Amino acid sequence: MTTSLGGYAGVVLHVDLSMRAVSEYPWTDADRRRFLGGKVMAARILYDLLAPKTDPLGPENTMVIATGPLNGTGAPSTARFDVSALSPLTGTLGTSNSGGSFGVYLKKAGVDALVITGCADAPVWLEVAEDGVHFRDAAALWGLRTSAAQAALRDAVGRKCGTIVAGPAGENLVPYAALVSDERVAGRTGMGAVFGSKNLKGIAAHGERRATPAHPEAFHAHVKKWTASLKAHPIAGDRLPTYGTAGFLGTMNELGILGTRNFQAGSFEGADAISGETLAETRLVSRTGCLSCPIRCGRVVELDGERVKGPELETLVLLGSNLGVSDLGRIIEWNRELDELGLDTMTTGVTLSLAMELTERGAWDAGVRFGKAEGLFELFGDIAYKRGVGATLATGSRAIARRYGALDIAMQSKGLELAAYEPRNAIGHGLGYAVSNRGACHLNGGYGVALEGLALKMNGRSQRGKHALVAMFQDLMEAVSAAGGCLFTTLGVLPAPLVTGANGPLGKVANAVLGSAGGVLRALRVVPPVALGIPMPLVPHIRAAELATGMKLGFGGFWAIGERGYTLERLIGMRFGITAEDDVLPTRLTTEPIDPRDPASVVPIEPMKRRYYAHRGWDAFGCPRPGLLRRLGLANLDGEA
Repeated sequence: MTTSLGGYAGVVLHVDLSMRAVSEYPWTDADRRRFLGGKVMAARILYDLLAPKTDPLGPENTMVIATGPLNGTGAPSTARFDVSALSPLTGTLGTSNSGGSFGVYLKKAGVDALVITGCADAPVWLEVAEDGVHFRDAAALWGLRTSAAQAALRDAVGRKCGTIVAGPAGENLVPYAALVSDERVAGRTGMGAVFGSKNLKGIAAHGERRATPAHPEAFHAHVKKWTASLKAHPIAGDRLPTYGTAGFLGTMNELGILGTRNFQAGSFEGADAISGETLAETRLVSRTGCLSCPIRCGRVVELDGERVKGPELETLVLLGSNLGVSDLGRIIEWNRELDELGLDTMTTGVTLSLAMELTERGAWDAGVRFGKAEGLFELFGDIAYKRGVGATLATGSRAIARRYGALDIAMQSKGLELAAYEPRNAIGHGLGYAVSNRGACHLNGGYGVALEGLALKMNGRSQRGKHALVAMFQDLMEAVSAAGGCLFTTLGVLPAPLVTGANGPLGKVANAVLGSAGGVLRALRVVPPVALGIPMPLVPHIRAAELATGMKLGFGGFWAIGERGYTLERLIGMRFGITAEDDVLPTRLTTEPIDPRDPASVVPIEPMKRRYYAHRGWDAFGCPRPGLLRRLGLANLDGEA
């Protein structure tokens, strides 16, 4: 199926592993205009294909690997692609976004997305080329670690290609197994286990097709201007390139939002030893980044004489302060090992911190202690291969907490473990954790902490405006992801003077305006998208998507795509039992003050959630109302909505 729009390959393929058959999946330009691509496109497809009571590890589970129209165009930081399926960790919709080269090379092969169903009768890997999809024997690859598996795929293809693979953890169906593309990881919600359940070791894509913008000259001029603005921004052009994502760690510690010892605290006495500054001064060899990325937040460090990927912020916190560990060398080693095994570093860290606190309480002794690094490296292998105590740890924090009656201290929501940020000093971020469709995700939750200290300086304990800001940023980040963009570029949306002057008079005015913005944002939300067809220079992603595709979006159209995707994800979640009762946080965060001197230093989740639902047009049960579905064009998709 071809397309009249720019930026797209124009083909979506359905790969039936059970039948070893490939066909074209129907996806029209009307679909592209409404859902754009990436995770929003995946949500629309999975809404049609995921039946209630689907087994996440059964052949009936469907996986969608989707790119966006900006992938491969040369726009800054647009090598991202999405992997979505029913999650074996959470039991609801799982989505995982990754960098690496795979998404760009999938487009080079002439394919926008893969819809993968069924289960192969023996281990396979897929070669996606311009002449179609080829099923290859993966018997010799089964059991390989992720770097060796990718090397094997590249050798077999014999030309430049993009790869994505599962590691041993995925083969052994660990519910938080990850997928790895180059050195980038689709880490969250267990997509590696879905690969394993389908006897799919990996995919290699290659080709020479080019993603051609609808308006090439204007597009490239816009890209040049956008890239320059990112390079001039104090976060995207300075802090992230200089220190990587770990550059936020010190600020988080100062603000009391650094997850520490299973979120019993928000600051860590050993924070300096694992900070981005220390990593840069003592371990950094060079910087790296995804294709077309001017930010280059990736770290390259040396480990045992080999240059390897350095740990990101989430890993440094959740395997560092969260475990009471300040040994940077150990964390670098662990990060490498977990990537090789194909395990999500974030869920691994939070599951271990729960086990450590259970040990402190005498409820269960998994042989791990806060501050004790010895033995953890070997334990990661036990988790990946489900050996001994590792078999229990492999089930994730929610399952362990249910087993030992400890849900109050299991740092998860909807089964997905929290990211690095302690929310009692950033309650908007806490709201995002609770209402995020895929569980306690900082990104799907709207990354409220950027407004509450990491970029701007809104009062982290104030409720004012947070419900509206969280909802808006959730939608806009959803749309950016659908276009194929990296969410770090959204930090560049915050004007540089507000970031550099966040503690000054200008910053105080901005914070007051944002706190009072709920009514305005609600009014804008109910206006038809076509009436908000205004240009928005602060969000360059919109103009880039317009010039790449030829669509007329405006701010309203772009926002509507994000809101449409977020709402679809919610509808899928409802199909698998998600209700308002699941939009919660562990009671530690809602009843135990982070500051013993201030009884109110908790996340007041219930009043914030009520305002959030009303703002979104959801009812008291967390269900999108019919009027909202009609406005977004989602009413009666199949009679169910």
